[in-house]
Amino acid sequence: MLSIVIPICLGLIVVACLLAVARLFKGPSLPDRILALDTLYINAIALIVLYGIYSTSNFVFEVALLIALIGFVGTVALAKNLLRGDIIE
Repeated sequence: MLSIVIPICLGLIVVACLLAVARLFKGPSLPDRILALDTLYINAIALIVLYGIYSTSNFVFEVALLIALIGFVGTVALAKNLLRGDIIE
C-alpha cells in the first residue's frame, strides 16, 4: 500500500512546488514572494522526507533538517529586511 501512496504524494507535492514557483515569479508584492519562497522550501522538505521514506535512506532526513534550518534563517532575514531595511542591527 505504501508503495502506491508515496508516489502519488510525491506527484502532488511537485504540483504544489510548481504552484509556489508560479507565485514566486508572479507575486504582486514582496511579502507574497517571501511567502511563496517559504512555501517552496517547506514543500522541498516534504519531498525529501517522502523520498527518504520511499528509499529507506537515513541520510536524506539530515538533508531535510539542514534545509529546514537554512530556510527558517532565510525567512527571518527576509522578514527583517522587509520590515526594517537592515538585517543586522
